[in-house]
Amino acid sequence: MENIIGIEEDIVLDNDIVNITHINNLDIWDEDEFIRRFRVSKRTTADILEQIEHLLTHRSNRNQAVSPLQQLLLTLRFFATGSFYITVADFGGVHKSTVGKIVQRVVHALATLRPNYIHFPDTAEEKEAVAIKFYRIARFPRVLGAVDCTHIKLQSPGSDIAENFRNRKGYFSLNIQVVCNADNQIIDIVARWPGASHDSYIFNNSAIKAKFERGDMNSFVLLGDSGYPLRSYLLTPQENTNNPAQNLYNEAQIRTRNVVERTFGIWKRRFPILSIGIRTKVPLAQTIVIATAIIHNIACKNNDIVPENEEQAVDNFPNIPHEQNDQRDFIVCFMASYLDRRTTLLRFTLLYEQKSLEFSLSVYKSVCLIFVSEVLLLILALM
Repeated sequence: MENIIGIEEDIVLDNDIVNITHINNLDIWDEDEFIRRFRVSKRTTADILEQIEHLLTHRSNRNQAVSPLQQLLLTLRFFATGSFYITVADFGGVHKSTVGKIVQRVVHALATLRPNYIHFPDTAEEKEAVAIKFYRIARFPRVLGAVDCTHIKLQSPGSDIAENFRNRKGYFSLNIQVVCNADNQIIDIVARWPGASHDSYIFNNSAIKAKFERGDMNSFVLLGDSGYPLRSYLLTPQENTNNPAQNLYNEAQIRTRNVVERTFGIWKRRFPILSIGIRTKVPLAQTIVIATAIIHNIACKNNDIVPENEEQAVDNFPNIPHEQNDQRDFIVCFMASYLDRRTTLLRFTLLYEQKSLEFSLSVYKSVCLIFVSEVLLLILALM
């Protein structure tokens, strides 16, 4: 039976068979509530699904195959929480191992869209249009992009290479180089370098530097911070300024370049997994970074609102010394896990009240026990 609530499915919980319902999230939530849960609009979700649905469709519906839409929404929920697979599984009514496979499948499907959404302007007209938008910020001419790097936190990769991923702040990360335009869209991204790599080293080994060196970009330039070397095509702030002209140059350069900092803020606020940290193996984490950048660009083109930081806002935590990072990670993940399980319990209660779900007393107790256990574990973590 399919209705506004969703699609019914039999699952086993504590030896009791429960008729659980997959909520039809597109129908049951209004636009604001949908964005709060999945971080993008329904229009953006539909646009993405249209382009990757053929890569997610199963050859048959045997064993109650998860639909392409449900796969995409589960992956978006994973990006929105940055938590354990099991919390996303509870939200979607599937097993945690299924979520792991779905996330891999969807992010690789999303990565195939990279040539369509992450690229430098090709024609002279497109380049001029980009430069005009940058010029309107602080009257800095001929700018094609702003470049900078940001660290995306990882769990320890383990083995002998782990220390290559430890950055100067003491935690494991990927150092991601991004070039963006004046509309906060990512037009170039490099997601393959470990956190110990310096920004200038990444740029010197990037394809975008080679394009500028060859003269493919004509007289257009990039703007970077003082961590980059000064080049004819890469302009950085002047140090030790001593006249009004130099001060004016620095002011215009910094104001124009700051668009990349805003882009990082919007990107990470849209997908909290980038702030909380990615708890997968490094190759999958690199693909997740690319996938979120693609979705970010699609959302920008559709003028999606930027979601507010809510329960996953790790930036609200005070600065904690490096030796306490593991404890903070533990607390953050259990916070997200607790909140997702609370949502699951409330959803089960709603369905029970609507007579859409037949609970036995033992099953209801099991669900409540999961909820209470998360609270107790969180309290222990905070002690």
